[in-house]
Amino acid sequence: MFHQYELKYGYGDLEPTIDALTMETHYSKHLATYTKKLNEFAQKAGIEDMGITKILESLYTIKDEKLRTDIRNNGGGFYNHNLYFSIIGPNGGGEPSGELGEKMKETFGSFQSFKDQISELALCQFGSGYAWLSVTPKKELVLSKTCNQDNPISLGTGNTPILNIDVWEHAYYLKYKNMRVDYVNNFFNIIDWSAVEGYYQKACSK
Repeated sequence: MFHQYELKYGYGDLEPTIDALTMETHYSKHLATYTKKLNEFAQKAGIEDMGITKILESLYTIKDEKLRTDIRNNGGGFYNHNLYFSIIGPNGGGEPSGELGEKMKETFGSFQSFKDQISELALCQFGSGYAWLSVTPKKELVLSKTCNQDNPISLGTGNTPILNIDVWEHAYYLKYKNMRVDYVNNFFNIIDWSAVEGYYQKACSK
């Protein structure tokens, strides 16, 4: 059975970057619904004992097209939101240090260059979706964007996501209205780089 990520902070702890009502709605409604539906559809497909990464990697093995789509959407929503809520926090912001910080400078030239590039991906994503920082099988960092609840795993890239920026309107609209750019600019104030570093180390150890 799948369980949603347990928040380590309160709904209001990310203000003023993200307001309490947005956080509560996003976490207790959207993620809760994805989790509930994923459990229902995974049980129906007989794959409820598989890990979410394995499920997303092997969607093609689900023969029923509608069931496959349901699991792709809700499984993606479950995975994407769990990652999102786990890499933000009230003590976030600043720049990454350690091995991840060095790798980001090596890959993108500077932290500012990384920030500019992932922000552009988040802003140019038409409609709903995400911008991603991932680790390739060769331990390199790569940026990408996806629509809806797709992610680098469900798209079969072989890359492991370590950070995402959710640009579905429900992630920011109550506070920022149509100003996605303001939400994306402020999002860097709440990124928990220690959590991202943990994901980076785990991806590199595979």
